[in-house]
Amino acid sequence: MTERIFEHRVRIYWEDTDAGGIVYHANYLRYMERARGELLREVGIGQRELAGEKGIVIVVAGAELTFRRSARLDDLLTVRTRVKALRHASVIFQQEIFRGEELVCTGLIRCAAVGSDSGRPELLPESLVSLFLPFVSESSK
Repeated sequence: MTERIFEHRVRIYWEDTDAGGIVYHANYLRYMERARGELLREVGIGQRELAGEKGIVIVVAGAELTFRRSARLDDLLTVRTRVKALRHASVIFQQEIFRGEELVCTGLIRCAAVGSDSGRPELLPESLVSLFLPFVSESSK
């Protein structure tokens, strides 16, 4: 079975840039966050549903970004998301941001499942694990 890569497009607006029209570095994290949220929607799970029915929220526990090129005002970027590792209570996302075929930024984002009320680590529900499985990177299987 080949891995699925989820793609989400982002247009760069004035609010995303500095005075020179270059994307502010922290905004790449926002684009990656949006893509992960859209990935959840794509597989049929909303974040409110996770918090309400399942009693968990997925939080960022760590992030490592590498900047390769600058994105600029009006660029249309594509955020590609795959799952690098799937563990009992966490998932590591490998995300890449492209402008066309040019790699702009890469990120490894470690997310953890925590109780929506307690804030303590929780196991990922099997239903969520099974939805993430098609996105697990071939290199980590």
